[in-house]
Amino acid sequence: MKAQLLSALMLALLASAGVQAQQKSSGIEMDGINAAVRPQDDFFLNLNGRWLARTEIPADKSSWGAFEKLDDDIKPQLRAIIEAAAADPDKAPGSDAQRIDDFFASYMDEARLEQLGLTPLRADLDRVAALRDKKDIPALIAHFNRYGVTAPYSFAIHQDNKDSTKYVADIVQDGLSLPDRDYYLKKSDKKMADTLARYQRHVTKMLTLAGNADPAADARAIVALETALARIQWTNVALRDPLKAYNKVPLARLAKLAPGYDWTTWLNDTGIAGKVDYVIVSQPSFVTGFNNLLDKTPLATWRAWFRWQVIHASAPYLSKDFVLENFAFYGTVLGDIKEQEPRWKRAVNATDGALGESLGKLYVERHFPAERKARMGALVNNLLAAFKQSIESLDWMGPATKAQAQAKLAKFRVKVGYPDKWRDYSPLVVIRDDLVGNIQRSREFDYNKEVNKLGKPVDRDEWSMTPQTINAYYNPELNEIVFPAAILQPPIFNADADDAVNYGAIGAVIGHEISHGFDDQGARYDGDGNLRDWWTKADYKNFAARSRMLVKQYNAFSPLKGYHVNGELTLGENIADNSGAAIALKAYLISLHGQPSPVIDGLTGEQRFFMGFGQVWRSKIREAQQIVYLKSDPHSPDQFRANGTVRNQPDFYNAFGVKPGDKMYLAPKDRVIMW
Repeated sequence: MKAQLLSALMLALLASAGVQAQQKSSGIEMDGINAAVRPQDDFFLNLNGRWLARTEIPADKSSWGAFEKLDDDIKPQLRAIIEAAAADPDKAPGSDAQRIDDFFASYMDEARLEQLGLTPLRADLDRVAALRDKKDIPALIAHFNRYGVTAPYSFAIHQDNKDSTKYVADIVQDGLSLPDRDYYLKKSDKKMADTLARYQRHVTKMLTLAGNADPAADARAIVALETALARIQWTNVALRDPLKAYNKVPLARLAKLAPGYDWTTWLNDTGIAGKVDYVIVSQPSFVTGFNNLLDKTPLATWRAWFRWQVIHASAPYLSKDFVLENFAFYGTVLGDIKEQEPRWKRAVNATDGALGESLGKLYVERHFPAERKARMGALVNNLLAAFKQSIESLDWMGPATKAQAQAKLAKFRVKVGYPDKWRDYSPLVVIRDDLVGNIQRSREFDYNKEVNKLGKPVDRDEWSMTPQTINAYYNPELNEIVFPAAILQPPIFNADADDAVNYGAIGAVIGHEISHGFDDQGARYDGDGNLRDWWTKADYKNFAARSRMLVKQYNAFSPLKGYHVNGELTLGENIADNSGAAIALKAYLISLHGQPSPVIDGLTGEQRFFMGFGQVWRSKIREAQQIVYLKSDPHSPDQFRANGTVRNQPDFYNAFGVKPGDKMYLAPKDRVIMW
């Protein structure tokens, strides 16, 4: 796309806002800045130091920042939609409004839940108690796969990574109740060892509430079994490699991975059999290891473990004693959260999780005007054009690979706001006084939707997030970028602010998602969503060398004493952060069509761009939750998403006069921008 067209897009964008950039405020929250810290030494702390000093994380949150606040602000809007559905005198039985009302009401009826106690789980608990032979475990696993109860392995339906025209089932490792295998295996880490001990005490308490005869012994056996599962699991870093995870196995050959295991029963009971003739086994060594573990682990241990998983899966939806003990561990121990969210917020979350697009349709009608979607579309097109230009300017990539990259970019599909076709929830039965049943039926409803995809054409119109979700995503299998409606609000997008800060905030988010198509995972896929090597050897060698540099940079970051960022785990997100910011700045500068950026509040456009970027990532997080994220989250901590990104951007050095000796300084040879 030529610069003239970019300018036209930007003029349309400004016209839709109704004001010119020079008339807008800077959009920078000056009262959050700590002038005592130089931006050249710690950009994140300079921009957010006063905000950090005065801000307390809410008692019912494990972290707090721009994204968390926006998510929290949407909860009352969703509650108002639910209450309007409840008050609608014309709602018909079986309508979306009736389902929303009944689901929310079932969560809010605490008296009913106290009356029921553990009764809603009786059928599943009896099924576990009736387990008399290990040969019946495949059928039990298939049953629990339907209802979201943790089992040693699970499966997911998605596009075949080497044939994006069809759906396939992936068998994946599972079985842990803690966030990462390190919690079981890293005995030298005192915090993790303490968490594991407290987890065992938690299991003991829950099984005591459930009436186990010897809950302490059962808890010890459960933790020992999960530790054994952890030993054979792949690490989070290993899980990131899509080529290693693509292991196509004909159904008849599953027996070679797990001799003696009854795959026929499992395939039949899950509904997979007859719809495919092969599966993808993502972690073959785990499947073999599980089969060996199944043989040598006593049946009584498996019964205790499955009983625990049944209780664990529904604990938030049971009587008060189960709810409080569940929160005491998963909220307080793992997240250091001081108190539970009010029940109405938990009810909104559960209703949203079960009936997301029903709520989303009403949310869009109330809170997402058409002009906001048009504005977002213009921004996305502008960023795509800047990315196209950037590919051509790369000095480390040759013409053949550039042509392939451009071909992939040209096939990007953009989804903004909400789906064109809403999901039909009419088959889902919601009963006003049956919360656990509603949760289980909603899980099975989602399960059936996925399994029923097998053998059918790929639905390229489906969304993986609801419109009210504060997030965005790139899907390499569909080669699409998706921006739900709710993200297009302050502070991520501010219609009253100057363009520079919006490019630094929402523009960098857009650039981030585009860049995922070309991160260390996305770069393995072509424009049709197939795993295919479209690189020359020399160009991929250059790409890998830059990736290693970025890994080294982020490995050096430490948000807590004794804990470092895992540069390999976070590589894809770090590439997207760095490239996304670079592309967003390029798009902003192109939009100026050769003119210098306006000075607002004494700040140049380039300064406002980076400040907008840095303030989006302001956040505080509790220590226990930070450890969970360091072990399991592919994103770097927010302060390093800010500082780690800008120190790689040449224009940041120019904008803020960063020089050798400044703490933010990186020598030019050490700076990394992939795209």
